[in-house]
Amino acid sequence: MSRPAAELVVEPLTPDRWPDLVELFGPNGASSGCWCMWWRLSARAWQDAAGAGNRRALATIVAEDRQPGLVAYAGDTPVGWCSVAPRTKFPRLDRSPKLKPVDDAPVWSVVCFYIAPRARATGVATALLEGAVELARSGGARIIEGYPVDPGDGAATNAAAFTGVLELYRRAGFTEVLRRGGRPIVRRVLDHD
Repeated sequence: MSRPAAELVVEPLTPDRWPDLVELFGPNGASSGCWCMWWRLSARAWQDAAGAGNRRALATIVAEDRQPGLVAYAGDTPVGWCSVAPRTKFPRLDRSPKLKPVDDAPVWSVVCFYIAPRARATGVATALLEGAVELARSGGARIIEGYPVDPGDGAATNAAAFTGVLELYRRAGFTEVLRRGGRPIVRRVLDHD
């Protein structure tokens, strides 16, 4: 049974938490051997490394303590993942006609969510997005950006919604700033007290 969102804790992915991400992602690396390297590599490099190579690539980032994202826990159990970092860490975004930069402003990007099937629809994605905002703020970001899908009145499949859905971002205070080819780009300006 899934736990309520109030019991969720979100932590940066550090070397000591790597086994938790491995447990969460399972043998398929969350989806199709991705290991959340899709946005970090070219299409060819990602395909060539699919599976074990992508796992090694993410493990290297984690071992160097570059904290490529956040892990959500319900108690001691890892239940969700969010990839968040400065946009420059995700070069594939720049090659996408729909997701190329809006302007020259430096931004942090939220590019991926993975929620354990048993924990979906329990507030995990919301907690992760809130954590992503705080991580970006603590990293000095002035703007955080996301690239959700907009299912309109329908529902997006879990596979299609790996970047999040528009309503998730709206509830978290993000505003749509541009839409290319039906794909919204949303931003939230971060205050620094």
